[in-house]
Amino acid sequence: MLKVINGGIETLVEDWPGRLGYLSKGMSASGAMDNVSLGLANILVGNKPGEAGIEITGGFFEAEFTEDHVIAVSGTDMQPKLNDISIPLFESIQVNSGDKIQFSHIGKVGFRSYLAVAGGIDVPVYLGSKSTCVFGSYGGFEGRVLKAGDEVKIGEFSVDSDKVVGNKIKPDVVPEYQNEIVLRAMPGPNTSPDYVTEEGMELLFSRTSKIQHTSNRSAYRMEELPDSFYARSDGGVGGSHPSNIVDHAYAIRGTLNICGNTPILLIADGPTLGGYICPIHVINADLWKVGQGAPGRDYFKFELVTQEEAVSARHTQNDILSDRSLL
Repeated sequence: MLKVINGGIETLVEDWPGRLGYLSKGMSASGAMDNVSLGLANILVGNKPGEAGIEITGGFFEAEFTEDHVIAVSGTDMQPKLNDISIPLFESIQVNSGDKIQFSHIGKVGFRSYLAVAGGIDVPVYLGSKSTCVFGSYGGFEGRVLKAGDEVKIGEFSVDSDKVVGNKIKPDVVPEYQNEIVLRAMPGPNTSPDYVTEEGMELLFSRTSKIQHTSNRSAYRMEELPDSFYARSDGGVGGSHPSNIVDHAYAIRGTLNICGNTPILLIADGPTLGGYICPIHVINADLWKVGQGAPGRDYFKFELVTQEEAVSARHTQNDILSDRSLL
């Protein structure tokens, strides 16, 4: 069991790929913001790739283990410590009953860390997933962030701990976090020439935009676009602003929603439909990068790719996260 001493800024139970198949019911997928880091941590401790772990956003999480376990910490470096002694990232280690793990805050790059425990996090599976949706207050640990006093159960682990302790991810596989984050994306569904000018689309794929501080697990806001971005003077039957459209589904996770002149990248807990245009979509294989972007500090830049390139990148990522030879 994991007894929470300090819940930190925002700490959640999340798995991957989250709660799929319920967008038509208004329920987002949720899931890990950085599925690559969670997947690698699970490989280290011998869990299946999508098993639930602890997602630590911003830092300052602290907890005590009440039993012996094997753990791994991945993601950005929050200077994790066990009993005040620094522990390595992307490596599995033994912890004993009474040990305390502590996370500091984010450094110059990255925004989220992940704690995987052999056996996974033992919370109820709700609609096919253990992930927390904080805006719906369901899934995960009582549908909310972890806080002091919570006791989080750990699942059973059938493999001998000696076989997983000391596992390390190969250096060339460890993700590199950056302050200027390149996200591969495809046009559509609301693009030029009907909704956006050709110049407007070129601007989307050429500019570097700072992530606004008004960002969270539902959406990352970016810097405003000029009025010349739009191909229309108004939204017609959809509304007075050219960003307006008759309500339609949003292809979350990864769609770029334009609300007024503000681009909003809809992600894990984002809305499933609405009345604004969505001119481009970030490919699935790059969603993990979004999760490591720090609001108010980092920047996004979109790179145009084809559907074939997007599918290939997703297959490559899936292969990596199911490959035990990474150790």
